[in-house]
Amino acid sequence: MLILTRKSGEGIRIGDDIRIVILEVKGNQVRIGIDAPENTHVHRDEVYERIKLENIKAASATSEHLQKLFKLWTKKK
Repeated sequence: MLILTRKSGEGIRIGDDIRIVILEVKGNQVRIGIDAPENTHVHRDEVYERIKLENIKAASATSEHLQKLFKLWTKKK
């Protein structure tokens, strides 16, 4: 892990197209701004972990799920 010290208004670059700027420091909180391309997903850690968990749950189909899906699919034909 790279550890940097920055003041309000200062920033860092990640590659050529991601810029992180320290906007404000108040007590034990830091507000940051992230400038990244639209196709780059930026999430807080807790949101990212929730998305990852939901994707794992959605990808793990049980035989019961497959049977229900098959019944729905065959009814529409």
